[in-house]
Amino acid sequence: MHIITAPHEFNADDLFVDLEPLVGEPLMLKCEGFNFAGSIKLKAARAMVDAAERRGRLRPGSTLVESSSGNLGVALSLLAAARGYRFLCVTDSRCTLGARQLMQALGSEVHVITTPDPVDGLLGARLAHVRELCAGNEDFLWLNQYANPDNGQAHYDSTGPEILKAFPDLSVLFVGAGTTGTLMGCARYLRDHKPSVRVVAVDAEGSVTFGGPARTRMIPGLGTGVRPPLLDESLVDDVVLVAEPDTIRSCRRLARRGFLFGGSTGTVVSGALAWLARHPLPPGGRAVAIAPDLGERYLDTVYQEQWVLDLYGPRALDDDVPARVG
Repeated sequence: MHIITAPHEFNADDLFVDLEPLVGEPLMLKCEGFNFAGSIKLKAARAMVDAAERRGRLRPGSTLVESSSGNLGVALSLLAAARGYRFLCVTDSRCTLGARQLMQALGSEVHVITTPDPVDGLLGARLAHVRELCAGNEDFLWLNQYANPDNGQAHYDSTGPEILKAFPDLSVLFVGAGTTGTLMGCARYLRDHKPSVRVVAVDAEGSVTFGGPARTRMIPGLGTGVRPPLLDESLVDDVVLVAEPDTIRSCRRLARRGFLFGGSTGTVVSGALAWLARHPLPPGGRAVAIAPDLGERYLDTVYQEQWVLDLYGPRALDDDVPARVG
């Protein structure tokens, strides 16, 4: 076999897009979707699996079990296939068809939950199903991304340092809140190494993460129906909540300029722009937002016009509607 390498190796960890010419605000976007798993979740997946192996919790013949809205499931599918484990992903009906097909193509088993828990919604129902699967089966290991400290540590060790190395003059960082692993890891790193940086969490309306009322959400990735145990609000300087129609408009605006990003990125960019409109950066200030994944897995949802119209109506496709951000 002949392996051809480029003279300068491409490093996906160093890829940023300058959005200022597109959005009129000094905002850099850290693009995390250019790895084999297609999302930032590969960092957390690798950290949690590595730690489980070091501690002897993962052995030959083990089955990994995890609840995921899509991206972590794809990342764990890839790692399980590469390392010889079985993987069973518990997701729900909001998981995109593309993510489910990727997991199955990599040899994983996918359980789709369709009936929400009466109190904790679809996530609560997913977690209950995971516990049922693992009960009494010593070969099943639940990594539990929602409470596993290795999830946040992955970003303390990688994402946070990557951003500060690229932008030592960083003023504010925008991070989407799902399990809050990325948010907590980056926030802790900045608190330890540059505490002057403001950390702004961006969440979806209808998420309970920061104490808001639960409402139906259709775009996977950000937001939760159960408050994440990893969250430490003392590390967060501000919170922005974004309505899903604004996520749709943000994604589609970026796509028309040649950047096809996922729903989480649309939420983060929408929230970041609304926050920057209210809090202008000082001269020489620098803002960075994290883009967790790319948009190919959302072609049948966020980028499918009839899907948008059926769920949100024509206003979600109207660029002239101002963003409604809390």
